[in-house]
Amino acid sequence: MNVLAFDIETIPDLVGGRRVFGLDGLWDDDTARAMAARRRQETGGSEFMRLHLHRVVAISLAGTVEGRFRVWSLGEASDDEATLLKRFFEGVDRYTPVLVSWNGGGFDLPVLHHRALIHGVSAPRYWESGSGDASFRFNNYTNRFHERHTDLMDVLSGFQLRGAAPLDEIATLCGLPGKMGMSGAMVADAVARGELEEVRNYCETDALNTYLLYLRFQLLRGHLDDTGYETECRRVADALEGSDRHHLGRFLEAWRGA
Repeated sequence: MNVLAFDIETIPDLVGGRRVFGLDGLWDDDTARAMAARRRQETGGSEFMRLHLHRVVAISLAGTVEGRFRVWSLGEASDDEATLLKRFFEGVDRYTPVLVSWNGGGFDLPVLHHRALIHGVSAPRYWESGSGDASFRFNNYTNRFHERHTDLMDVLSGFQLRGAAPLDEIATLCGLPGKMGMSGAMVADAVARGELEEVRNYCETDALNTYLLYLRFQLLRGHLDDTGYETECRRVADALEGSDRHHLGRFLEAWRGA
C-alpha cells in the first residue's frame, strides 16, 4: 500500500488580491499591506487570508511508494504554482496513495482544491467517488470520514474543533522533533528573501513528523503491533541516515535525541 504524508506552504496571492479587490497599480508590498488590513477588518485582528487567496509555494511528501520510503518536495524551487499542483494530482492519479495530513481537511486540501480550480488542473482519480471505480464508493479522498485521506488532527480530535491540537505539540509529546527552525508565519518573509529551498526543507520536516505520527496512529488502532511499528520507524531512520541532505540529518539527530 502506498502511504504519503503531505504538507503545503503558502503565501498570500498578491496577483489574485489585486484582481479581487481592485488593487491594480499597487506594488507588491502595498498590495500585501492592503490585503492584510482588509483581512484584519473582516476578522477583528487576524491577517490569515481566506483559503482561496493562498498561493502554494511548496508541496512536500514523506512516505512509502511501491515499498520504498522517501522524503521529497515536488518539482523544483523555481516551478510555478500550477506545476506543483499538477505534480501532486498526477501522483494521486498514478499511485492512488493513502494521503495523510495534519489539518489537511481544514487547510491543505481546500487550498489545493481552490488553486487547482483556478489553474485548470485535472485530477480525476482524486475526485473519484464511485461512478467510475466502485471501490471509491465507500472510501474516497473527499469524504471526511473515509481513509484515503486521513486527517490525523481531525480523527484524533474526534472530529471536534475543541479537541484539535497543533502538530508541533503532539509531535513533541510523542518524542519527535516537531518544528525545526521555521514556522508557517515565517514562510512569506523567507520566500521574499529568495529562500525557497529553506521553505521546502521545512515543509519536508513537517511531512516527516506527520508520517511518523501516522505510524504511531497505526499502532494505536492495532494496524501495527510493537514489532511492526519498530520496523517501520527503523525504515524511516535508515532512509534518513542514508541521505546526504543536511536538514534530514538534523531531523534524525533531533529524533534520536528526543
